[in-house]
Amino acid sequence: MSSRRASELLRRTVLIGFVGLAATACSGGKSASPAQTAPAPTLTTDTTPASTTSGAVSGSSASDWPLFGYTAARPNSGPSATGITAAKVGRLRLQRVLLNGTVDSSPIYLHAVRVRGAVHDVFFVTTTYGRTEAIDASKGRVLWRYTPAGYSSWAGTAQITTATPAADPGRNWIYAASPDGRIQKLSVADGHLAWRTRITLLPSREKIASALNYWHGRVIATTGGYVGDAPPYQGHVALLAAGNGRLLSVWNSLCSNRHRLISPSSCASSDSAIWGRAGAVVDTATGGLLVATGNGDWNGRTNWGDSTVYLSAAASRVLGSWTPTDEAALQSSDLDLGSTSPVLLGGGYIAQGGKDGKIRLLSLRKLSPAGRRGGELQTISTPGATDLFTTPAVWHADGRTWLYVADNAGLAAWTLRGGRLRPAWSTNTPGTSPVVAGGLLYVYDPNGGLGIYLPRSGKKLSTLAAAAGHWNSAIVADGRIALPQGDANQHALSGVLDIYRLR
Repeated sequence: MSSRRASELLRRTVLIGFVGLAATACSGGKSASPAQTAPAPTLTTDTTPASTTSGAVSGSSASDWPLFGYTAARPNSGPSATGITAAKVGRLRLQRVLLNGTVDSSPIYLHAVRVRGAVHDVFFVTTTYGRTEAIDASKGRVLWRYTPAGYSSWAGTAQITTATPAADPGRNWIYAASPDGRIQKLSVADGHLAWRTRITLLPSREKIASALNYWHGRVIATTGGYVGDAPPYQGHVALLAAGNGRLLSVWNSLCSNRHRLISPSSCASSDSAIWGRAGAVVDTATGGLLVATGNGDWNGRTNWGDSTVYLSAAASRVLGSWTPTDEAALQSSDLDLGSTSPVLLGGGYIAQGGKDGKIRLLSLRKLSPAGRRGGELQTISTPGATDLFTTPAVWHADGRTWLYVADNAGLAAWTLRGGRLRPAWSTNTPGTSPVVAGGLLYVYDPNGGLGIYLPRSGKKLSTLAAAAGHWNSAIVADGRIALPQGDANQHALSGVLDIYRLR
């Protein structure tokens, strides 16, 4: 579908207050408009009235969703109770909230926080041009909006961010990225700026694409490159002190012997982006950081292209790594490993996908500090045997570990048993990053529609109306689903957040 046709479909959709399955999420205006409410069609017929339409609903317990993936380990598995059950999905109603930018990522959520003198449940989003907005989860009203200095100089250009913000455990601050290569600390109460810190010396080449993370007083960010991989750039991990924004450490995936921000042209190698949706994954047992790198040189000492790398908690040294034996072929064919982040499965196992349509099962304990190649335990195909750009979900239930993976050609589930990933079910419906919450599996189809499945069997319960998108994914908490839509590469200055609530 062309950008012009998609935009026209969305314009008509907003005018009638109904989310069509074929629209994109990019409207044309620059300022937020009043939210509009409409029913969300589903495939179920249960029409029993719900007891409430806002706040924590019956059967849920108030909970936050403070980070992409729910926790710093990025399981994409959220609260065990959300108030939304298989019997209630037919009662969901949709409210479309118009935003001052496209959110090509996911929201985060804090319940019962004080904003502008009153208590609200709040969704927070960051747009592709760095505006961060706080939206009342009950009413869909924008409570505050932060616009970074310099916004007008990059708005409408190809210089973007697709990073999900992060909230700190104190629930008073959130951290957000902007296309000028900076991370900012913003007040939950009113959006005022506490600090801004740059994490790249060349933001026109080094993009903050991945979600931010937070662990033990540190904000964790990663960088990659832009579409086309115009050199020079080096993927790197940056750790910031949450209190004052001081840059604590930097690990460069190329020229890794240099532990600081470097001028990209000063390194003999370029690329090796860290750009998977989850960015840096925290091993919460040790504080160590797991990242996957994209196309780039590899020597197992200072250059770590196309590798899974396990870093110390301070991001100061490599504790272990895995590199496929065909890393040179992956680089030459643009089939980089770093299109998706490492997945912690538990029990000492990791899953690592890539653009080559494969998922490798790795042993965390057997990662090599010496930079050797090979050693995977198992290799399987992604659901559609195609590029994997999403973050899988891991769900521990009934004594079993489930892995859910979606790509542009399918969705599939495996269980981990006996050190092997064993197929459970699959469909040919494409999806972005799957999410498990309240015993249900939610998968957004970037062509339009939010599927709700029974996670053990793969039975589809419902398809909620949603417009088209790109890397967007949903979160679910307190009887609500929040899903942004739109494609960052359309360079739109407006977008939408869909909020589904029980009626």
